Amino acid sequence: MSTLPRTRTWLTAHPLALDAALALGVLTCMLAGSFVDPHAEHPDKWGTRTPDAVGVTLMVLAAAALVARRRSPLPVLAATSALTLTELVTGDPRAPVAMAAVIALYTVASATDRPTTWRVGLLTMTVLTATAMLVGPAPWYDQENIGIFAWTGMAATAGDAVRSRRAFVAAIRERAERAERTREEEARRRVAEERLRIARDLHDVVAHHIALVNVQAGVAAHVMDKRPDQAKEALAHVREASRSALGELRATVGLLRQSGDPEAPTEPAPGLARLDELVGTFHSAGLAVDVVRADEDSTLPAAVDLAAYRIIQEALTNVQKHAGTQAKAEVSVVRVGPNVEVTVLDDGARGPAVPGSGGAGGGHGLLGMRERVTALGGTLTTGPRYGGGFRVHAILPLTSRTVRAEAPARP
Repeated sequence: MSTLPRTRTWLTAHPLALDAALALGVLTCMLAGSFVDPHAEHPDKWGTRTPDAVGVTLMVLAAAALVARRRSPLPVLAATSALTLTELVTGDPRAPVAMAAVIALYTVASATDRPTTWRVGLLTMTVLTATAMLVGPAPWYDQENIGIFAWTGMAATAGDAVRSRRAFVAAIRERAERAERTREEEARRRVAEERLRIARDLHDVVAHHIALVNVQAGVAAHVMDKRPDQAKEALAHVREASRSALGELRATVGLLRQSGDPEAPTEPAPGLARLDELVGTFHSAGLAVDVVRADEDSTLPAAVDLAAYRIIQEALTNVQKHAGTQAKAEVSVVRVGPNVEVTVLDDGARGPAVPGSGGAGGGHGLLGMRERVTALGGTLTTGPRYGGGFRVHAILPLTSRTVRAEAPARP
């Protein structure tokens, strides 16, 4: 059972051996056919004629030429056709050398294009059939002459059909491989986008709360000896900020759970409904923040609502980190036509340094804001204000998907 597949695999890997085997089989058939006289009157036609030395030589040469049929199909067809013409002119009785020409014509048709197949096929059919009809001793309508015409025509047709089927199968395989590559690229792109989104969320959550913890811890350490009540209040804010950070981290990481996992978080994503709570955390850290809202109490899409909240959160965190303890910030949320505009300003005032505040240094906050706005098709503008301070202005469309973003870095 397993011998045949192994033999087929070996022959596929060694095409020259396959062609040699085919040539041997064709030679055997030609030699056997040369002992049969189709015009014999008695039923047993075997052995009624015997091929001469010239006929045997022509058959051997034609079969040997078939060994190179894959590498040189057209030259092999020319050689076998020439040997066939020689046999048609000189052979009496004729030997079936035309069988080799039929195999060579099939090879040409299966290995080349259709125009070449029909040009070469018609030429071969015409020359061989005309020679057999005009030069041979039998009448032009003899069955041997008609057989040459029929077999060469069938060889060209069969070879063209095989070539067309191969091209069709190759096209289907190529489309399937291209579709598979496209699916893999799409999967990689979605994974990269999801990783980027999770990284943005984690950065926004951690950066905000850790900044508050850092400031409050620095205040507590600074006033611990002289004003223990104020230090205790600062530590209470540290505890509250850390609890909020853990809650938001749990909600963010919970998005990675499978749908059937237990204890999946059900807390909704933060939005502008929690803006007062967010501003309150900065007030407790000593940052003065004024809020102006003119969004007509409209309900925003979830993605826009979350992006607006995160932009305000990150912008105020940057104010606290970079502008000092005496800075003042202004937040405005305005509904303008089909857009929501979010603006965060600060005056850039610097108060006395708080121990451990970590005011210097950079991060990915502005980059994360730009990516959020870009994903929604909005516009982000950031930069220093004239006279001091910094400005963050985001335009978030409620329906548009046009991708535009601009975000120069804070100096």
